[in-house]
Amino acid sequence: MKYALIGCGRISNNHVVAAQNNNLEIVAICDLVKDNMEDKVLKFKLPETVHQYTDYIEMLKTEKPELVSIATESGKHAQIALDCIEYGCNLIIEKPIALSIQDADAIIKKAEEKNVKVCACHQNRFNKSIQKIHEAVEMRRFGKMLYGTAHIRWARDYEYYARAKWRGTWEQDGGALMNQCIHDIDLLRWLMGDEIVEVVGMTDRLKHDYIEAEDLGIALIRFKNGSYGIVEGTTDIYPKNLEETLYLFGEKGTVKAGGEAVNIIEEWNFSDYLDDPQVIKKECSEIPPNVYGFGHTKLYADVIDAIRNDRKPFVDAEAGKRALELVLAIYKSAATGQSVKLPLEECSTMDFVGRF
Repeated sequence: MKYALIGCGRISNNHVVAAQNNNLEIVAICDLVKDNMEDKVLKFKLPETVHQYTDYIEMLKTEKPELVSIATESGKHAQIALDCIEYGCNLIIEKPIALSIQDADAIIKKAEEKNVKVCACHQNRFNKSIQKIHEAVEMRRFGKMLYGTAHIRWARDYEYYARAKWRGTWEQDGGALMNQCIHDIDLLRWLMGDEIVEVVGMTDRLKHDYIEAEDLGIALIRFKNGSYGIVEGTTDIYPKNLEETLYLFGEKGTVKAGGEAVNIIEEWNFSDYLDDPQVIKKECSEIPPNVYGFGHTKLYADVIDAIRNDRKPFVDAEAGKRALELVLAIYKSAATGQSVKLPLEECSTMDFVGRF
């Protein structure tokens, strides 16, 4: 399967590795900065047959890839995605899928019209820990869901933002919730029942006065099934990343996934005693080299299978929209000082320019 990568920045390494691990034919890479592409060629020993482009439209016309991953600045995801779909390409779009509800809807609609598969790159759904928790949810082992919490306590310093001027801007990124915390926000929504009735949020910029968006976000969520959610996300932790932790509390079960990227099961207690908690903790925990985890390779494998068997990817464009919608709902509640009802018909990060 012919594969191309658009965007050769920080996260692109995981995409190249995932493509290689799945034996994709890498035909091209694209970036506005030629040095970024050269770095990929050298680092991953890409052959000369992998062509380099600074114009992705030219790349699409010339190479005709079957699968494209988009790993550019967040604010460019939507337009690039729509162009790729127009050329009949299946897609893996780095999170967030877009920065507005309108753009996410446009991607979903056009993908259906062109009959291509679109995957939102929420790779943590493929963590061993998360897959095991999802299995317990599907088996209804928790009984009635009571509430769940997501805590993303990370650190990002001036150098991180200075290396890429788009970070922390409303036009191209958003803040801690949209960039760093959206993976855990996605997991919380997905595992707690997906359908949300109401969101109450507060956001602030406590430490990073050189960015436009928030470095702290806190939210209360009311789900349609009667359960509740709590989100606490920040990039203010001193001196380094502390944790990304997910709790699920049901009438018959308690689970905690922790570690740097919800990759370790730390608590596993169910009233049905179907399994040994110590065995589950050992078998379903991983220690990845960084916060990106091991999920990209499994996500790519799923998308390839979805294309070949004409089915939806495990993490489809609708899932990407739901994660985006929850972040935007928190932003809207924080900006207006009022609770926000879902679904959101329209909302964009650009609605919050000048917020701080």
